[in-house]
Formats: sequence, structure tokens, C-alpha cells
Amino acid sequence: MLAIIGGSGLTQLASLIVSRREVVRTPYGEPSGALTFGEVSGQPVVFLARHGYGHTMPPHLVNYRANLWALKHVGATAAVSVASVGGIRADFGPGALIVPDQIIDYTWGRKSTYFDASDQPVHHVDFTHPYDARLRALLLAASVAVGESVFDGGVYATTQGPRLETAAEVNRLERDGADVVGMTGMPEAVLARELELPYAAINVVANFAAGRASSEQGISFDSIEVVLHEAMTRVRCILDRLCADLKA
Repeated sequence: MLAIIGGSGLTQLASLIVSRREVVRTPYGEPSGALTFGEVSGQPVVFLARHGYGHTMPPHLVNYRANLWALKHVGATAAVSVASVGGIRADFGPGALIVPDQIIDYTWGRKSTYFDASDQPVHHVDFTHPYDARLRALLLAASVAVGESVFDGGVYATTQGPRLETAAEVNRLERDGADVVGMTGMPEAVLARELELPYAAINVVANFAAGRASSEQGISFDSIEVVLHEAMTRVRCILDRLCADLKA
């Protein structure tokens, strides 16, 4: 069963044939909402809106541990994250779709591991390549199959939020090697790795990051909504094809 985690702009899947919804209790508290079960293109899918179905949870307060644990607990065998980002790289403009291959974590204070009990031995996970190679390849292949242009690879900088970054901070992120900036990539990716749940992401550039191109003097939230509405339609097509390929 494929888990799809929806971010800003993707709080539901239009193509999901819903069979049931379930509230899952976890040892880590409440997930962002009830899990929605169903099928897409014949493939079993469980969907969760990361920020809640009313988009009420800011990124720094999302219970990432509960979300990932719940998805794994109900039988998910892989997870795809959909998240909106700001474009730092010049060719990552509004509406661009990226399947990232690396992460830099700038967050703080988030519950970022399942191995934090004092009575447990220290546990490390290899995080050299934070996204699952096979799942990334399947996402890219699905994009090609439906005729969508998607960037293969990019470095996702995860900031704390909920405020957006300053132009100087974006300059720093660029010097660090980041291509896009968002607020939810971590600890989601590493928690999936700790659970041995294959995980990949598709990022939607909602706007240029602060100080860049059309965002040089500020970020227009009105234009973000327009961009996300159009881009998420394309993302849904990719996800539909991914599910069809997994079913095959």
C-alpha cells in the first residue's frame, strides 16, 4: 500500500476512490488527522494531509513521528511526500516540479527520532541518500509517461517556519548548496528511514524564494495560490500514473 502525504495545496486526492477513514492512535500522540484509505488506478493508497484537512497545523507543530508511525502501522510499504517550496535556483521558478535527492536540515526543537529513550542503546541510521532511489525512479518515470517536465534532483533546505525566510537567509542557503527551501522535509524523511519505510518526495515551486526574481521585493501570497492550483493538477496526474505503475 502506498502512502501519500499531502502538503500545502494537496489536502485531498480527487482520483482517490475512498473506502474508509480511520483515526489511528500512536505512542507518539495524534497524527495530523484521520487516515483516508482507498484506491488510485487500482493501487491501494492511504492518504494523510500533513497540515490537517483544514490546513490548520503550522510546519513546526506537525506531529511527524505520529504521522509516519501511523502510516507504517496500517501497512504502508512506501511513502510519497508532496510539498510546496520556494525556488532558490534560477531555473526553479513558480510551477516547476522537482524530485529532490538531498536535504539540508535547519530546523530545531522538533521531535526528530524514535530512538530517544534513555533506556535504549544509541541507534544511528545511514542518511547519506535521504530519499529512496527506486521510489524516486518510479516518480520520474511516471512524470515522463504523462508528459510532465520534472527536474531530477535538487537539494531541499528545511527551515523552521512558520515565517518565510529573509533574503539574506536565502543567500546563505544558496551558499550552502540548497536549490529549494521548504519547512516540512525534516524530520519526515529521517523518521521514514528509521521505520525502514521507503520515502521520496515531489516538490512544487510555489514562488521564488525571498530576494529572488519576482520575489525580490516581497512574496505575493495571491500568486502562490494560483500557481499551486495549477501545479497540483499536474502532480495528481503523476501520482495517478505512479499508482498505475505500482499496480502493474
